[in-house]
Amino acid sequence: MSISIKSHREIEIMREAGKILAFVHEELGKSLHPGMTTWEIDRIGRELIHSKGCEPSFFNYQGYPASICVSVNDEVVHGIPSKKRIIKEGDIVSLDAGVYYNGYHSDAARTHAIGKVNDQAAKLIEVTRQSFFEGIKFAKEGYHLNDISRAIGEYAESFGFGVVLDLVGHGIGSELHEEPQVPNKAQEKRGPKLRAGMTLAIEPMINAGDYRVNWQEDKWTVTTLDGSLSAHYENTILITDGEPEILSLSQ
Repeated sequence: MSISIKSHREIEIMREAGKILAFVHEELGKSLHPGMTTWEIDRIGRELIHSKGCEPSFFNYQGYPASICVSVNDEVVHGIPSKKRIIKEGDIVSLDAGVYYNGYHSDAARTHAIGKVNDQAAKLIEVTRQSFFEGIKFAKEGYHLNDISRAIGEYAESFGFGVVLDLVGHGIGSELHEEPQVPNKAQEKRGPKLRAGMTLAIEPMINAGDYRVNWQEDKWTVTTLDGSLSAHYENTILITDGEPEILSLSQ
């Protein structure tokens, strides 16, 4: 397994890519309202990315037909935007986006409540987000990758939620997906030792019910097997010789 250690120049570019993506997510979040289509969300996201002189990382990536993955309720990830899919009050909507800037990628996801949601949905969104922050407590030089995975999984499961196993986080840089894979639950092996200069996309995907998932006929959209709600939270981070730096979150 070859894990790239980024140079100072590469890190500076990825910082900028992360700032742009944080802006895109903030503006996209403000735009959400009942009655809009998921296609409209994608259009707004694409325009925001282009307005910063960047390209969407996801468009045409392995054939994906849109710029923003828009996943609603029981959709875990990779929902394809549609003019026929309308979001409504009480839905939860996960937005996964990537920005390609000067040869480097950033990748981040947020799950939003549309209007007033039920208590379980609100708790799921909160726990999924916090599980990311529990994980990156161990995203420091000298720890092992599995320390991050264990912290994410143990936190989410302590609330009775299911941790998706079939999908994982990943390294990121000049390629959208690089080594290593970053599971969201403890593995048998410790995984690689973390070193300053590694850049990772850490992304808990947590289900309100069972952890198992299905791929739909479009070959992209992943849904919960039991029809329960799912939430997704992701940031691109940099391993340093101290605390990790979150590149895709506005400070």
